[in-house]
Amino acid sequence: MTKNTSSEETKSSNSEPNTLQRFKNEAGPVGYIGAIIGVAILLGTSLYFYLDIQKQKKNATAQNEIFQAQYYYEKDSIDAGLLGDGRNLGFIDIIDIYSGTEVANLAHFYAGASYLKKREYQKAVDYLQKFSTSEEIVMARAEKLLGDAYMELGNFTDASKNYMKAAKTVNDQFFSPGYLMKAALAFERASDLTAAIDAIDQVINKYEDSAEYNDARKHKARLEALAGN
Repeated sequence: MTKNTSSEETKSSNSEPNTLQRFKNEAGPVGYIGAIIGVAILLGTSLYFYLDIQKQKKNATAQNEIFQAQYYYEKDSIDAGLLGDGRNLGFIDIIDIYSGTEVANLAHFYAGASYLKKREYQKAVDYLQKFSTSEEIVMARAEKLLGDAYMELGNFTDASKNYMKAAKTVNDQFFSPGYLMKAALAFERASDLTAAIDAIDQVINKYEDSAEYNDARKHKARLEALAGN
């Protein structure tokens, strides 16, 4: 008699839906899928904020590390800035250790500028190409340095492109005219006199109050003579 009662209880228990099944039945297919999506979004958001906090902490630590390297750069102690001094990290180590942070991005700029000073032009290009920022003046400076490195490598086409990017990025009378004059020289070296004259014309027409204005007029006359105009 007891055996039959136990068997019936087990059968009854197995026939009752579990918690998940009850939720499926009550919520329906749409509600169930919506709940799954909601949980996924919640988990994804939590993970995003956790990773963002970790990245901020990593960036703060990297900021403390880069100060000494920046000091060496400003003092023209280029190797110490690049490779560190045995106690403090250099730009190269900061890039490796703190990859993905804003400070590592900035270290690419300093590393590229440092290699340019060391006349290791291809390395300068490699690091400067990986740098980006929304700060227009700094970004224009990076494009200008890239142009300088390409000029030294004899790649006048890419040099001119980067000088023009620099001029367009910052677009003011203090920096753009100088970048445009460099672009004109690069175009001339690349035997593109038309583009060289166009770059000079931008200085003359847009930046009359700039320090480069008078030189631009002289260079334009020279270029037009070369072009047979």
